Amino acid sequence: MRDFNTIDDFEIAGKTIILRVDINLPLNRETLAIEDDTRIQMIMPTLVELMEKGGKVVILAHQGRPGSWDFTSLDRHAEAISSHTVHGVRYVDDVLGEKAKEAILSLEMGEAILLGNVRGLDCEMEKKSMEEHATSELVNALAPLADLYVNDAFAASHRSQCSLVGFQARMPSAAGRLMERELTALSSVFDDPEKPSVFVFGGAKYSDAIEVIDRLLAGNKASWVIVTGACANFLLKARGVNLGPPSEEFLAEEMTPELLEESRVLLRSRGDRMILPFDVAVDDNGKRVEVMVGDLPSKHPILDIGERSIEKFCRVIRSAKTIFISGPAGMIEREEFSIGTMELMVAASRSNGFSMVGGGHTVGAANRFGLADSFSYVSTGGGALETYLRGKPLPVVDALKAAHI
Repeated sequence: MRDFNTIDDFEIAGKTIILRVDINLPLNRETLAIEDDTRIQMIMPTLVELMEKGGKVVILAHQGRPGSWDFTSLDRHAEAISSHTVHGVRYVDDVLGEKAKEAILSLEMGEAILLGNVRGLDCEMEKKSMEEHATSELVNALAPLADLYVNDAFAASHRSQCSLVGFQARMPSAAGRLMERELTALSSVFDDPEKPSVFVFGGAKYSDAIEVIDRLLAGNKASWVIVTGACANFLLKARGVNLGPPSEEFLAEEMTPELLEESRVLLRSRGDRMILPFDVAVDDNGKRVEVMVGDLPSKHPILDIGERSIEKFCRVIRSAKTIFISGPAGMIEREEFSIGTMELMVAASRSNGFSMVGGGHTVGAANRFGLADSFSYVSTGGGALETYLRGKPLPVVDALKAAHI
């Protein structure tokens, strides 16, 4: 039983709907042209449904943050959205002024407008509670003009900003289809996964992964945790393996005595369900060379897992009924060191279990390998996914639950 409203709970025809989305897109630094509109494609089911049901849709979104090079107008975003709709979306270069209010009041059934970059408002960047944001300039200006608030911005759901959490305290509110799918998928993987469940963690940032691994094993959510990338190198170091100067220097920035000790405790208490590489691939003057962990240290940097580890990990993945992958197994920017990441993804995408990938670099790799459509679910969340994995509150989700009627 879900504990938040969805679009299904409301009559849409003739209603004015504020739709908050996350279409913060990668732009070309020189031209500011949109380089990838995947996030726009992900919110289209919600937008199209609201328009087709006769809603008058007011889209709120952001791009970049004040002071950053990609803090720009959303006119290009409106054009990109329009390319995916029959009737198009009009851009209004205003958020809460008279131009915006007039555009909202003139909307006809089935029409949509995109207002200006909401992060241009001072109140948007303030970190406050739902109740405090409910009295913000933005909410005071727009809430009286609308009948329903819909949040489809899962990727920003870890942020407590007025366009994200302020409206829920003032008006009927619902999760959009993307938000609904994300929370349903995450619940099926992390709250009650079908066993055996396998979680694969890699990437360059390992301090948060250690915390997540401990939570999954302590809560008996994971049958197995496969560790790759820098996280695996760090845990090998914690286990007493001398990796060699290049690899240990790379780990130094996040490595603290406290984290090393926490990892040693984790290995002692739950290491029987953690699978680490037993061979690695190093960069020997531009060539991929495989080295057994027992033969370390190496004067060359470790940039991928080895073929024997790949084979073992893939066998475990193929036997699972729930699979989650976050973080590359190696340096995917170089083809010869992307082998581990690609092979693990292929195994997951071809399995009979529920397979999910999440995290920016991971999703990017899945797209690059042409595998994204083969997974059961691909999460759009970046910081929001990390927050969820660590068991921390998601302010937007909490606000939607508080608004449940």
